Amino acid sequence: MDGSALANLTPEQRQAVMVQAQQEANQRIMQAMMDKMAESCFKKCAGTSGDRLDTREQSCMAMCQDRYLETREQVQKALEKRNTMG
Repeated sequence: MDGSALANLTPEQRQAVMVQAQQEANQRIMQAMMDKMAESCFKKCAGTSGDRLDTREQSCMAMCQDRYLETREQVQKALEKRNTMG
C-alpha cells in the first residue's frame, strides 16, 4: 500500500494496516530465527551417520534447540525490561 492510499484511510484503518504489517514482519523474523536455529543445531549435532540422525544426534538437536529458544526468551525479556525503563 502506497502513501496516497494510506492517506485515504480512517485512523482506525491505518492502525489496522500497521498492526497487520507488524504481525507479518514478526512472522518473517520468527521464521528466519527458526531457520537459523535449525541450521546451526544441525551443523553442531549432525555427524556422518547417513541420511538419518542417530539417537545421540537427535538428543543433541533437541538440547541445542531448547538452549537456543531459552536464550532467545531471556534476550527478549531483557529487551522488554530495557524498553519499559528507558
